[in-house]
Amino acid sequence: MAWDEWEQLKSDAADKRSSHMRLNQAADGGGAGGDDLVVHDDELGKMGNTAFELRQKFGTDSDFARPSTFTASVDLFNDGLDMGSALTELHDAWNTQSQTLKEACAHISNHFDFTRAQHAKDEVQIRTGMRDADGDLMSVSKINEYIK
Repeated sequence: MAWDEWEQLKSDAADKRSSHMRLNQAADGGGAGGDDLVVHDDELGKMGNTAFELRQKFGTDSDFARPSTFTASVDLFNDGLDMGSALTELHDAWNTQSQTLKEACAHISNHFDFTRAQHAKDEVQIRTGMRDADGDLMSVSKINEYIK
């Protein structure tokens, strides 16, 4: 293979690489050199609070018709109407589904709380993990000594 052929192959490969998807680059042109992960604690808190409020409001609102629906189903069943047992099934299905939705909202809220706490721990670890016993930042050569 001649030298100019090698240079041409390298150039072709570089052109192909630039046209492929880049996983380390954001759509707005960010990427290498920028922040890999940005977490805004106040935004996580707001989203977690919204999920908690949704759970609370849905818990109240979804239970509004439950007692009267159950009473109606029992009365219809006692009067010998098949609609009573069907209404009981509807009542039970609604309770199951609404409980599932409330649990999902609680899970989301709890996950945001956990994420905030874990991110704070990670930040402390990153900030303190690369310092020596005196609290001074370690140089690359000092870090390299610990790795060996």
